[in-house]
Amino acid sequence: MPDAPRLMASAADPGGAADPSGFTLQAGAMNGTTADRVARLDGVLPKSGVSKLLSEANRDINTSSCARDPFGSAPPPALKWCLEIDDSTSREWIPQAMTGVSDAADSEQYGVGNDTNIQLYASYDNWDPGRDSNDNEVGDCNPDELEANDACNQKGVRISFVQRRADGTVKYRHVLLGWAYVNNSQHISFDGVHSAEGSTAPDPKNMQNGLHAGGMVWYGHYLYVADTRNGIRIFDMEKIMDLDPNGDGKGGDAMGADTDGVQTTSDIDDKTKVGRQNNVWYSFGYRYVMPQVAAWKFKAPQDNPLGEFKCVDAGAPKASYLSLDRSTTPDRLLMGEYCRPESGFMSPGRIASYPVKSLENRSGEVAAEGWANFLPMTDGGAQGALAMGDKLYVNQSNGHNDPGNLLRYRWSSGALVSNGSAIKTATGAEDLYWERGAQRLWSVSEHYGPAVNADALEDGQSAKCLYLVCERVLYAHSKAQLDAP
Repeated sequence: MPDAPRLMASAADPGGAADPSGFTLQAGAMNGTTADRVARLDGVLPKSGVSKLLSEANRDINTSSCARDPFGSAPPPALKWCLEIDDSTSREWIPQAMTGVSDAADSEQYGVGNDTNIQLYASYDNWDPGRDSNDNEVGDCNPDELEANDACNQKGVRISFVQRRADGTVKYRHVLLGWAYVNNSQHISFDGVHSAEGSTAPDPKNMQNGLHAGGMVWYGHYLYVADTRNGIRIFDMEKIMDLDPNGDGKGGDAMGADTDGVQTTSDIDDKTKVGRQNNVWYSFGYRYVMPQVAAWKFKAPQDNPLGEFKCVDAGAPKASYLSLDRSTTPDRLLMGEYCRPESGFMSPGRIASYPVKSLENRSGEVAAEGWANFLPMTDGGAQGALAMGDKLYVNQSNGHNDPGNLLRYRWSSGALVSNGSAIKTATGAEDLYWERGAQRLWSVSEHYGPAVNADALEDGQSAKCLYLVCERVLYAHSKAQLDAP
């Protein structure tokens, strides 16, 4: 049982130093098992490199006449890109995290094609028609509904690969994150990512809202994804599985054989199934699946109240968002908390950083080094934070109806202090990513606006927006906007 919460003495010292010890990470206990399972999965399913995936991108971004406006009264950013309408208004998939090739490589190029101009954003599966109900044993859709309705299935997280091409067009494609396990027939299989990973297979009675993916960093060929109450999950760009290698969109392609020697095939048409079933591979309809290869877990106990926004001031933090700072030596991964201070729980959230190369290990511990501070914002609400040298930028959300704030701070004698007035930004502002060559600070807006009589919507029907500002965009502020008084 966790110790009693360790609370701040007062909220009178925002921006002050925090104890970094609570941020210490230890290698996941299942890292060895996970590596073995992924190697086995790798021997059955064909792989796709990032360059191939990008060349097969099947969705379009509107960069020239993006009329959707989550900025309202806030000044427009330097760039605003519209997602396709189903992604912009989906109740199911909620955007959170951002990263890109500028994080991945010092050259801002990646893979055999030396691909450039790549952004990634992550979305978590937040809704299905029966979620959180108590009308059946899995607390979700009944078995018939799970079989029939795509939205009933809890898929976890997907990563959207976005690229501006040489001709100026911007294309993107969704990739499902997967967790490898051995099923009851002793075959290697996979599911969407879930928080409970200790069992042989995901427990249907322990289904949850999926990994929140509030932040992520692409570094080398690894993707580091924030796991709110646990730490960091690691996925591998070199292990992306392709369930439609001939690219005809029909599935039925020959897959490999597992230890039983039985040849398998794929089906990317059926959106209600996942993993190996009756010698056929399913993936909730996604062509590409990227498997988890390792995890880092907080060493300290997690004392933050479950399912609430208030935070304690010590012990394990919440891993609410991640970003990368390449202006330091070594390169550092920044982790921070989303908190809303309340009486008795006055922490506005903490941030700390890790030498990112150390996270490529698969054993031992990694301690926070460099920064460890309380955020200076007494009202909390940090959705993303990004450091560049002695500067810190924080995206603060402000509800569904009002623009968010891009707050500017700097380190001074170990404390965070104001470095200019807030820049008004998108409603539902989220994680931050710095594109070094273009000198742009990227983010994504999360709100779609609630639906009229939302429960009456048919599967796949778009929500009608009730708010003045709604629908999602990828957007970027320029260096000039960041440096303005």
